Amino acid sequence: MASEETVLLDFWASPFAMRVRVALAEKGVEYVCQPQNLVNKGSLLLEMNPIHKKVPVLIHNGKPICESLVILEYIDDVWAESSPLLPIDPYQRSQARFWADFIDKKIFVGAKELRMAEGQEKENKAKDFLENLKILQGVIGNEKFFGGDTFGYVDVALVPITSWYNVLETCGNFSIEVNCPKIMAWTGRCKERHSVSSSLPHPNKVYSFALEAKKAIGLK
Repeated sequence: MASEETVLLDFWASPFAMRVRVALAEKGVEYVCQPQNLVNKGSLLLEMNPIHKKVPVLIHNGKPICESLVILEYIDDVWAESSPLLPIDPYQRSQARFWADFIDKKIFVGAKELRMAEGQEKENKAKDFLENLKILQGVIGNEKFFGGDTFGYVDVALVPITSWYNVLETCGNFSIEVNCPKIMAWTGRCKERHSVSSSLPHPNKVYSFALEAKKAIGLK
């Protein structure tokens, strides 16, 4: 690997890796994608992310940057001349970081808990997930994106979950369109962007992957 290359250690179905792909596409950054086997982790991944041993890892000028939200800020700083992700205003930046953290802790964690739950617990997790998604619906309101007219940091943080809609709706026996119509409208606007449509896998492919993953660990 040449030191000047930009390399992404990736796994196609990871929503965290999807974030990085979207951000790089928004910036028009050329990079080398190196898919990773998350069952038998390779030496490069273990060397570049020895603490968490997870994707995504962005390797820029031979140096690794780990954790997806950290990577988004790095991308925004290094390729600052185009498509800014974070607002310039300090207060607005703080709010963007707050909601991105909320997405990590409530939406992504909630989605994983819902997928793994069974019985009454599944009903409870479905309710929690929808309640948190409704909070985000309140945040976006009637705006085009979470940054107003600008597709930005919070949009990039959340948009990967759209590839998992089919999985979550099946697990939770709910309709996101019925419960969160403004989030679905936002989803449609996001998918009109080439950076999103070219970076996210088709929901049907993710659904098949999720079924196989559950079978592998003995869940129905």
